[in-house]
Amino acid sequence: MTRITVVGSVNLDFVATASHLPAPGETVTGASLARHPGGKGANQALAARRLGAEVSLVGCIGADSLADEALALLRAEGVDLSGCAIHPAAPTGVAQIAVATGGENQIVVASGANMEARPENLPLASQDALICQLEIPVETVARAVALAAGFVCLNLAPAAPVPTETLARADLIVVNETEAAFYGQALHALPGLVAVTRGARGAGLYRRGELIASAAPPPVEAVDATGAGDAFVAALTLALLEHRPPEAALTFACAAGAVAATRVGAQPSLPGRAEIEALLREFRR
Repeated sequence: MTRITVVGSVNLDFVATASHLPAPGETVTGASLARHPGGKGANQALAARRLGAEVSLVGCIGADSLADEALALLRAEGVDLSGCAIHPAAPTGVAQIAVATGGENQIVVASGANMEARPENLPLASQDALICQLEIPVETVARAVALAAGFVCLNLAPAAPVPTETLARADLIVVNETEAAFYGQALHALPGLVAVTRGARGAGLYRRGELIASAAPPPVEAVDATGAGDAFVAALTLALLEHRPPEAALTFACAAGAVAATRVGAQPSLPGRAEIEALLREFRR
């Protein structure tokens, strides 16, 4: 079984679903509210677990009532949480998410204890792969990458300055179009693979600026895009570790994101391998 360590954020998501997203200064009423475990680190850890990997999550939570709820699905599905530190003062991270009919969303994160995930507290063992994002301090991500012995995936979300040596160590970098614009052509000077996601328009996989694969997601009725990108990251990492060819790996990842977009909430929407393969079989007919 593939062993993956995810170093990243843990949040509890408060999701308000409304007819449309508010413009600046606008109040939108009539929304419904739900609570779901979230955070990019936790989402990607659970996504990898549901795809069959043995997963450890390294992060930081608060000593508050939200922490158990934020970790509930991870714990229930067998993710190793021994690397999740408890901060005595900082609250568990919270994300406020507005979702419109059709799946488009807006997200505001109150990071809380995620910003207390310090590099000196990394209890990293040797694993087959490491996945990191940027919802925790960049210096912690840089240290985790420097310690990693196996495959390294960096999801550069949300976009922020990252040391060049950290970027250069990554075997796979995943960005959306907004994040790709932030980093510019510097991404394509790196030795590893770069995946650029484009929502319903699919994704491209590049090596040193050359497009080596492209894929489109199967058509689905999207209701909430929250978590779709995290499903993509985990699925692409697993597919590459399984030595799938670039186009097949990218197609698998796009399908994972598509399945996730058909359900509400980040972690509840994350698909298993059988669901992804079933959607791909239907799409190929």
